[in-house]
Amino acid sequence: MWTSHPDGVLKVVVKDAGQVSRYAFGTRTAEFHVCARCGVVPVVSSRINGHLYAVVNVNAFEGVAPDLLRHGVADFEGEATDARLARRARNWIADVRFYGHD
Repeated sequence: MWTSHPDGVLKVVVKDAGQVSRYAFGTRTAEFHVCARCGVVPVVSSRINGHLYAVVNVNAFEGVAPDLLRHGVADFEGEATDARLARRARNWIADVRFYGHD
């Protein structure tokens, strides 16, 4: 379950970069930032035309009431790469900064 808002701001503070690995699936258009300690993927980022976008895993939130989250179903199977990148640029968080992460 992922969330984003195109007008949102995301600041990701990585305390131990050695505990974060990155994985890219077949299209290599996004990086999944994986915690090596627990296996959780709290953030996925995508660099589009030199600009960094991201979505956040709501399962990594602490202290957020579940009823505040709006649920929906998405299926991106068969989506062309250009359409995928356009959707991300339109819907993902557009102001993203990583600290302590190379």
